[in-house]
Amino acid sequence: MKLLTVAIPSYNSEAYMAHAIESLLGSKEDLEILIIDDGSKDRTGEIGDDYQRKYPDTIRCIHQENGGHGAAVNTGIRNATGKYYKVLDSDDWFDGEALKKVISTLKSLGDEGVDMFIVNYVYDKPSDHRHKAIHYWNALPRNKVFHWYDMRPLLPSQNLLMHSVIYRLDVLKRCGLELPKHTFYVDNLFVYEPLPYVDTMYYLDVNLYHYFIGRADQSVNESVMIGRIDQQIAVNKRMIDAVDIMSLKSRMLRYYMIHYLTMITTVTTVLLTKAGTDEALAKRVDLWNYLQEKRPEEYHAIRRTLLGNAMRLHGRRGNKVMMKAYAIAQRIFDFN
Repeated sequence: MKLLTVAIPSYNSEAYMAHAIESLLGSKEDLEILIIDDGSKDRTGEIGDDYQRKYPDTIRCIHQENGGHGAAVNTGIRNATGKYYKVLDSDDWFDGEALKKVISTLKSLGDEGVDMFIVNYVYDKPSDHRHKAIHYWNALPRNKVFHWYDMRPLLPSQNLLMHSVIYRLDVLKRCGLELPKHTFYVDNLFVYEPLPYVDTMYYLDVNLYHYFIGRADQSVNESVMIGRIDQQIAVNKRMIDAVDIMSLKSRMLRYYMIHYLTMITTVTTVLLTKAGTDEALAKRVDLWNYLQEKRPEEYHAIRRTLLGNAMRLHGRRGNKVMMKAYAIAQRIFDFN
């Protein structure tokens, strides 16, 4: 059994997928690489098959009908045989030296291991010559196994995103994670729904994941997100439904899940406000009513946060605070 399964969801990725795959091969002895060809119409599947033939002990290319990013992640989970599971999008890449440190550290944790392994990630925006690393050393203990109660509060600009987490595969199996098909922004579900099943964690302060920003059709482009706002709302509402946060025993786990749900609800609210149509503004009201009706305790907890309170303000003061919240949301998800 390989130590780490890396799933690469790939749709029409012929122009850049090789970079993602090649970034892994320096540690191929310890990796299972699953290329998920999600019904591509270009040479993605052929390229994946070529890599499988070249590295049969490491790489498998799995072909499926198009189901979107979530369906590809689900396929990866079903087919994974590694002890740990990580997703690498086909237009992103890993730092090779950081990956070697990750592998070495995972090995040092032995058979017991941890439920969630956390690393830094880097926003790479070549158009602006910008490279911004997101770290967690102010909030998470470094180089040791820890629990939720060992955490300190995260900054508003910090979240555990898909780029930064490696799950023990068993955690994903036990929580029964099944992401929706043909839906964007399901990465938020991936890093949210399994958290109540996580007990032990480890933070390695290395910049592993390089997240490419800049394609005009990228899902985090602001105009694209506004055009797909119904999918953002659907993910937001599923997060509300998925976990009764206030029933969780761990205070810090409750804190973090409120923190993350607040951020996602902020993003949805800001985008609906930016859209500015009567329909969008009605959907904004509906989202907050949905939260209040489904999870009244969580609604009040979110309202008590700075961002949560800002989202409910109206008039000139509300617009001013909204723009401040919008700037924070941009820093978190880089949708600019």
